[in-house]
Amino acid sequence: MATTDLRSTKLDVEYPTSDGKPMAETELHFWNMVWLAQTLYNWYTDDQQTYVGANMLMYYVEGNPRRHVSPDVFVTRGIPKRRRDYYLVWEEGKAPDVVIELTSSSTRDEDLKDKFHLYRDVLKVREYILFDPHAEYLDPPLQGFRLVKGRYKNIQSIDGRLPSDVLGLQFEQRDWVLRLYNPGTKLLLPNPDEEIKEVKEQARKVRTAARKAKAQMKQAAAEKQQLADALNKAEAELEQLRKQLRESGRNDL
Repeated sequence: MATTDLRSTKLDVEYPTSDGKPMAETELHFWNMVWLAQTLYNWYTDDQQTYVGANMLMYYVEGNPRRHVSPDVFVTRGIPKRRRDYYLVWEEGKAPDVVIELTSSSTRDEDLKDKFHLYRDVLKVREYILFDPHAEYLDPPLQGFRLVKGRYKNIQSIDGRLPSDVLGLQFEQRDWVLRLYNPGTKLLLPNPDEEIKEVKEQARKVRTAARKAKAQMKQAAAEKQQLADALNKAEAELEQLRKQLRESGRNDL
């Protein structure tokens, strides 16, 4: 995470932007966090009232910087999409609607106990998703809970996916990666890596089409020149024939 930076609020309380902890425990956790956050950000790119955050300190008791949590990825509907150094629940007016935690050996107890109760009882997070990329600490590795009358109920899977009422999407485990599935299109949302590959493929197709068009233009220009040369030759031959006819006519006279 970034080096510690302090900010002040109306109560002149300093809220650090870093807790000094690593951004992710393993490479699998890191890439899942980055891809999920970017995929969700792209999904809501045109929605100016949905905020997607990742690995951000979230303070939930005004004036008490020790009361904080740092969700791996979260989505809050109904708040402006703008840059934030940290998330102050009382200023935003609400807690996240969806939180995704990538659990590990060092966080599983916290994710299943402390954060579970915090998200359910204090922050009232509507949907809480847990994913274990290593498939070693959770059984099953992908689990989800939905807030129903103040209690978390297990989200029932549909064809092996966990549906999110908030997002209108479904969470799907693909090996060690947590993906997002659009039930409307019946397609996975592309992650950043796939989007880059798609852009590169489109660029390759454009370059190929440009080279083909250039070759066709070059061929057309060559054919045009050939026609012009043939026309010039025919006109020269016609002029020669006219000359011969004029000379023949004068000789007859």
